Amino acid sequence: MATTNDLKNGMVLNLDGQLWSVVWFQHHKPGKGGAVMRTKLKSVMSGKTVDKTFNADVKVDVANVDRRTMSYLYLDGDSYVFMDPDTYEQTNVPAETVGEASRFLLENQDATVAVHEGTPLYIELPASVELKIQYTEPGLQGDRSTGGTKPARLETGHEIAVPLFITTGEVVKVDTRDGSYLGRSSS
Repeated sequence: MATTNDLKNGMVLNLDGQLWSVVWFQHHKPGKGGAVMRTKLKSVMSGKTVDKTFNADVKVDVANVDRRTMSYLYLDGDSYVFMDPDTYEQTNVPAETVGEASRFLLENQDATVAVHEGTPLYIELPASVELKIQYTEPGLQGDRSTGGTKPARLETGHEIAVPLFITTGEVVKVDTRDGSYLGRSSS
């Protein structure tokens, strides 16, 4: 248990049996009345976002969420198998839980797996990953200076838009939040 004054971004609350992650919060003291805590909460299971206002110093139930860095091993039917590098314990994460992260997930890649009471809640990838371009059409001579883009298939099978000068086989940085091209890999 904690009070609303203890809220932090990323904290997971158990409200009426549902898990909600704190996305944003603000302490607000109106001219009249007591102070309140305005929050934006995101449902851990459905991804739905809601605005909720609490009175200051109200007790809230903080869920015990274990966030561990794990290595992705392989896809087993409809679940992704992750391994804790310290204990070698393997965890099966359903495809629905992995969700959009699967577009940028390669074998032996590290990801943060959040688990609550033995149930995987969500997967967090780094903000950007480096992936190889599996295939893209060659750029035409003279296209180098224009700001145009073309589709390119990554080694994970996902397709993104890249500048015209990118070629098949190059390694590029990709934003895992929206799938946008960030630049060529520095390595």
